[in-house]
Amino acid sequence: MAVRSSSGLVAYVNARLLDPATGLDAKGALLTNGETVADVGPGLFQGGVPSGIEVVDCQGHCLAPGLVDMRVQLREPGEEHKETLKSAGEAAVAGGVTSMVCLPNTTPVIDEVATVEFVARRARKIGLAKVYPYAAATKHLDGKELSEMGMLAEAGALAFTDGTRAIRNAQVMRRALGYAATFGLLIVQHPEEPSLAEGGMMSEGELATRMGLSGIPAAAEAIMLERDMRLVAITGGRYHAAHVSTAEGLDIIRKAKARGLPVTCDTAPPYFALNELAVGDYRTFAKLSPPLRSEADRQAVVAALKDGTIDAVASDHAPQDQDSKRVPFAAAEFGGVGLETLLPVTLELAHNGHLGLVEALKLITCAPAAILGLEGGRLRVGASADLVLFDPDFAWKVDAKAFRSKSKNSPFDDRPVQGVALRTVIDGRPVFLRDG
Repeated sequence: MAVRSSSGLVAYVNARLLDPATGLDAKGALLTNGETVADVGPGLFQGGVPSGIEVVDCQGHCLAPGLVDMRVQLREPGEEHKETLKSAGEAAVAGGVTSMVCLPNTTPVIDEVATVEFVARRARKIGLAKVYPYAAATKHLDGKELSEMGMLAEAGALAFTDGTRAIRNAQVMRRALGYAATFGLLIVQHPEEPSLAEGGMMSEGELATRMGLSGIPAAAEAIMLERDMRLVAITGGRYHAAHVSTAEGLDIIRKAKARGLPVTCDTAPPYFALNELAVGDYRTFAKLSPPLRSEADRQAVVAALKDGTIDAVASDHAPQDQDSKRVPFAAAEFGGVGLETLLPVTLELAHNGHLGLVEALKLITCAPAAILGLEGGRLRVGASADLVLFDPDFAWKVDAKAFRSKSKNSPFDDRPVQGVALRTVIDGRPVFLRDG
């Protein structure tokens, strides 16, 4: 597949170039020089590749910016038995992800400069996917006292969130948004009213009643979003709602955007590809937070992806070990792994005709990068050579046991999918090559 050279120049030829930032979808080539993109375009190397340049024949497959996953739980430091920076990095590059943004709910919590620097330093040493940390919005994630946002932002924190917990106190959220407005920072919320969600196991409704499981109402999401939109209107602070899962919640965000409020949101693959029926026979791998919703909510998420209400898609990677999942449903932890299924499940939006291929890719490349102020997610001369070569039509069945993640808790286990990463490149270095 490749002809090697020592010049530091690598030509990716015979590629279908996809750049969601510009809408490019054309046959062409790309040239890297060391860590950066030196040239790209449909007309590149039409007369052949000069000698002395390493050649990678893409064989007509798609060459796109590496994926940017804006919501990942890495479990290191503190719960390395579930996942480590290294195992998450291996899973990420196997899935075409070149940049991950990690939640601060580690042990210790990422609420101090030293912890922000530790995560970045460890990730650089491992040399797989790039890792950018969120910092805690409140100290110790306890929802009471704001963290030192200014110092944490200077140390490299991209945005501020209490991770899997909502910032429940309205006055604390108002202060956080006010600070964010003053200093140009971003607050990321887990939109779920905690007292309504407390004790809930799955989405409230007829199925939960039949299964004898306590429910989490869709209103828990809507109530928190409604409150937060009012606080955004008061403060002008930038706000991002994570993994939105309900028609009601999406309608609130749609209206806020129409009013011109500085609001963005994402969802995760389970919320457009699965519904509450996946819980089935008390299947703990489908116990997620927020919970899988009704089919009507799933369809509303797809509609919101189509009309642009949802800005991005994140994997919501939440590794849990066997002791946390292979227990009765009520006792099981929430969450599913998602790094290795982010690409193929997002491509279902294109395969099913909801979005074009470039539009679907935008959700997991330049769109999340733009929200977080990252340079990645685009094929641009001078940019870091973070790339994924993938076959969008390759059919396979998800086998969680074969995942590179330490934890295997995938809600998509055994699901037929299409689309696979063939080669992942970070700063010009190939860090993953698929066998065969």
